[in-house]
Amino acid sequence: MKRIVEIVPARPGWYARWRLGPDATRCYPVTLWALLEEHDGGGREVVGVDCVGQWPGADDDADADFVRYLFQTPDSGVPADAEPPLAARARDRGPNRLAVPAA
Repeated sequence: MKRIVEIVPARPGWYARWRLGPDATRCYPVTLWALLEEHDGGGREVVGVDCVGQWPGADDDADADFVRYLFQTPDSGVPADAEPPLAARARDRGPNRLAVPAA
């Protein structure tokens, strides 16, 4: 089992690329970096957690395989296989409607 030693926010421009199929990849912005350490204080590793909550080695990464992290300067745009920003997806979907219980 590993424990989190430190968490720091990721700078804009970092992406995690995942393989969805033989010819399909998808990039998501990395939102934070976590320094993990073995429970016995042994080996350490840094993993990036992307905006949809995925990270390499997570138990629920069965739908996609981690490929690599990549960096693109923010002024150079986003990778071609980047997931559209949440605001754009929300705009395309229309307003979110939440069920509110009657008082």
